[in-house]
Amino acid sequence: MKTILVVDDQSDIRRLLRIALMRDFNIVEAEDAEQALAAIATSAPDLILLDVMMPGDLDGLDVLKRLKADAQLKHIPVAMVTARGQLSDTQDATLLGADAYFVKPFSPIQVSAWVRERLG
Repeated sequence: MKTILVVDDQSDIRRLLRIALMRDFNIVEAEDAEQALAAIATSAPDLILLDVMMPGDLDGLDVLKRLKADAQLKHIPVAMVTARGQLSDTQDATLLGADAYFVKPFSPIQVSAWVRERLG
């Protein structure tokens, strides 16, 4: 079973995504960037759903930069799931290597469809 890392500081968002995906995927959760980086190292996710704004010194874009700079991790598909919906936010994430961008409030059905398409 493939593993999805869900990174969001809001437990309700993590729960919503977990419920939408847990039947077909192993779900690992992190509530901030530091936990996300640790989970990436230990769980080797096949796909990451990543919030942009999180508490702490690092945000989701920092995590994305580190992933895409690492030759062993840059292949992992990453979808940003965030409240930041300006065109410049989407463009910044795309330039850093994000594969998709979902703005909160998002459709769990749409996110699930994207995940299933990417992971076949």
